[in-house]
Amino acid sequence: MSGGLYGVVPNFSEGRRRHVIDAIVESLHSPGARVVYAEADPDHNRLDTTVLGDADAVRRSAMNGARKAVELIDMTRHSGGHPRMGAADVIPFMPVRGVSMDVCVELARGFAKQLADRLDLPVYLYDRAALSPERASLADVRRGEFEGLRDAVARGERLPDFGPHEIGSAGATAVGARKPLIAFNVYLSGGDERAAKDLAREIRESSGGLRAVRAIGFSVPDRGCVTVSMNLVDHEVTGLRAAFDAVATRARARGMDVLDSEIVGLVPGSALRQGDAEHLRLAGFDPGRQVLERLIEDTEEGS
Repeated sequence: MSGGLYGVVPNFSEGRRRHVIDAIVESLHSPGARVVYAEADPDHNRLDTTVLGDADAVRRSAMNGARKAVELIDMTRHSGGHPRMGAADVIPFMPVRGVSMDVCVELARGFAKQLADRLDLPVYLYDRAALSPERASLADVRRGEFEGLRDAVARGERLPDFGPHEIGSAGATAVGARKPLIAFNVYLSGGDERAAKDLAREIRESSGGLRAVRAIGFSVPDRGCVTVSMNLVDHEVTGLRAAFDAVATRARARGMDVLDSEIVGLVPGSALRQGDAEHLRLAGFDPGRQVLERLIEDTEEGS
């Protein structure tokens, strides 16, 4: 494995129980690995994290986090707004600096087999690391979520790439290699969950909407509103303003209003222009914690 700076972005199916969240985040810390982002969302019931380091460090960190999640999370008792299929739901590796995508794919595939062997966990490869075209899309891999995948595997369908052909209480994990993406949520009032789902369907690329955009819609009971939750998989194709404006325009046509928006996790500095925070009505955004390049500089200075 070549040198350079890698990122891994493990997402775990827990956003409510503080002792579980803290235990998982603590487990991610290992020599050479820097946890640069960790944010729990109780509505999504999900923990998003980002770790930077060399290949061995991010591999070790991700394994430790997955082990702790499998120990503490029972998917038969889990519910939340975000699609999910496992305790350690997705573990994508990404090239950050001085690393090619091909090397990142190699890292992801090796880690996936190791994860399945060590934790006796069903593991699926997706995105650039997928072994077959039909598994390139995470949405396709996770179709039906934990319950639907469990039933499909029990019928002998949609079997994992590695690990047992049975979905237990820890569910399954998707391991991939991808470019940095932007997780972007727009919160709306004046509509119900069906309207949010319709909006998301219009927005996402798979339905003929915006290129390089994935989207789902669901209600957020604690806020009394709904959200269109997007992944911008290539911000140079469709950026934050374009995605926001498309949602806002379609929402207004339905009598809905934008409350605010949020970026979940990290964002490349090039994705944000002057005035974007105000235009997007960004809430809770912290450039010092969320702009990728700043964290890369801190990580390299620290090492």
